[in-house]
Amino acid sequence: MALTGIERISNILQRKPVDRIGFFEHFWSDTQKVWTEQGHLQPGEDLAKHFGFDMQLLWPFSVVADLDYEPVVLEETEETIVRRDGNGATLRQHKLHDATPEHIDFLVKDRTAWQEHIKPKLQPERRRINFEAYRQAKDQARKAGRFFAWAGVNVFEIMKDVAGHEYMLMGMALDPDWVRDMAMTYAQLLVDLQEILFAEEGWPDGIWYYEDMGFKQHPFMSPRMYREIVWPAHKLTVGYAKAHAMPVVMHSCGYVEPLIPGMIEAGVDCLQVIEVKAGMDLLKLYRDYGEVLSFMGGIDVRALYTNDYAKIDAELEAKIPTVMRNNGYVLHSDHSIPNTVFYETFRYYIDKGLELGTYA
Repeated sequence: MALTGIERISNILQRKPVDRIGFFEHFWSDTQKVWTEQGHLQPGEDLAKHFGFDMQLLWPFSVVADLDYEPVVLEETEETIVRRDGNGATLRQHKLHDATPEHIDFLVKDRTAWQEHIKPKLQPERRRINFEAYRQAKDQARKAGRFFAWAGVNVFEIMKDVAGHEYMLMGMALDPDWVRDMAMTYAQLLVDLQEILFAEEGWPDGIWYYEDMGFKQHPFMSPRMYREIVWPAHKLTVGYAKAHAMPVVMHSCGYVEPLIPGMIEAGVDCLQVIEVKAGMDLLKLYRDYGEVLSFMGGIDVRALYTNDYAKIDAELEAKIPTVMRNNGYVLHSDHSIPNTVFYETFRYYIDKGLELGTYA
């Protein structure tokens, strides 16, 4: 008998028997735009419903330091715009397509600026929470039978937005107590806001944290630095979820294999997105951790770029029959789907992946 998305994902995160592997995906925003222009989607159509996702996410919090600050445009061209935001960060963003913002300058470069300009503003105010959006998304997911997860950034991602990678990582080496204080301050803020939200609007089915802690072939910090500076904040945020019987998915782009033992010890149930081009190896991770960790992703999106069905077959056939064995796998690319992937190709990928991932 076919399970609902709630039942399927709940079991997968516990590596319990299911009817098939799960399915979820992320897209660049211009992908939906192109597919809509081509007539494959209706304007504004819900992709979760259209493709039959097993999960639905919502990020209902604002953790910007100054909630009253109106972003200031410092420079604008036809393609880019430079703004200073409520964290005092100056970032250049591309206007024509999704891209990671370019770091230009930061108000917070050391402990003094953090303590003076940012930390005092980080109070668990109700206006940081979008109660209505959470309520609507939770109800929508429940009616559709999808697993609903509160989603949001964890401390490494938040600190990066405040101090930038360069100053944050130098701080880890030169003033670790400062960065540890930032991490624990944001961890406590997240937990405090979750307590307010969930007390009024009810619990989600699980928690999803975005936390990009790696780049190509290396994490941004050593396992020792992770343990000493970031891990206590992960233990607090993930531990809060686990104390209330909520499973936790941790997203991280880049190479983060050396940090996985710490994530598991913090209580993470599933690792996502397992980026192949950064050096992550889904099959190796399954061999090493498949008894205690579920996986989502690890399918090289570059195979989909080709729009070559034979290459997609080869990628799926090399991985799914193995990683589905412990009932702990959700089909997902190792990065968001770009608009160079044809709609028909993506449909083929779903059908083939779920065919391979259906249990006898």
